[in-house]
Amino acid sequence: MKYLLLIHMNPDVWSTLTQADIDEVMAGHDTFIKTITESGELIRTDALGQPAESAVVRVRGGAPAVTDGPYVEAKEFLAGFYFVECATRDRALELAAMIPDAKWNAIEVRPIVHTQEK
Repeated sequence: MKYLLLIHMNPDVWSTLTQADIDEVMAGHDTFIKTITESGELIRTDALGQPAESAVVRVRGGAPAVTDGPYVEAKEFLAGFYFVECATRDRALELAAMIPDAKWNAIEVRPIVHTQEK
């Protein structure tokens, strides 16, 4: 089964971390990526830009309307994700707990119900 492990970040929490904490998170991602690459569970991972760099597009009356900034104002935002394939939901939850950001922020585990390959 395929899952997205969504990393939700709260910048208020991140700003309280020491440089040692931040270094631990970054090194932890390297270790996590190595682990799930070697196990064959990693499909893809990406870090996302800041919400201020985003735009929201809606089509109204047949014309696109573009709004700068995030879709909703919130303290937390989607910072990145891991797209994995694992045998069970329990394994996906286990992997989510291994993501270093889980120590300070939330990791959402969401099953993929449909995939369109190229």
